[in-house]
Amino acid sequence: MKAVLQRVSEASVAVEGEVIGQIGTGLLVLLCAERGDTDAHAERMLAKILKLRIFGDDAGKMNRSVQDVAGGLLVVSQFTLAADTSSGNRPGFSSAAVPAEGLRLYEYFVAQARKVHAPVQTGRFAADMRVALVNDGPVTIPLQIASAA
Repeated sequence: MKAVLQRVSEASVAVEGEVIGQIGTGLLVLLCAERGDTDAHAERMLAKILKLRIFGDDAGKMNRSVQDVAGGLLVVSQFTLAADTSSGNRPGFSSAAVPAEGLRLYEYFVAQARKVHAPVQTGRFAADMRVALVNDGPVTIPLQIASAA
């Protein structure tokens, strides 16, 4: 499972001109389920995201988590994070989870997030979305949760 986190002062996602999710201070989470990912991968990814200390403390050091600052999560499905650009000029996406499994894992991740954190807003799986954000910092962190080999 892959994610790109962007620390934001605000972010929103719209589908067909309608805003369907928005947050103030928090994290925009671009989330990609890959073939072989499981619920355990989603749980580990969520735990890492919630505990990652990338918000400033009183001294300005990145020492607080999204939970510490009571920030929001805006979770947007992003299968293109699975892009393979190793050959040619057209990316391949064969490592992305098949759509049904990608949707299941995305919904599972969001449900688990909502159990332990608020607010959690979302995009719409497989929709053509417009994501707007004000990246704070800028701080952008890539994460990957791989199978234990």
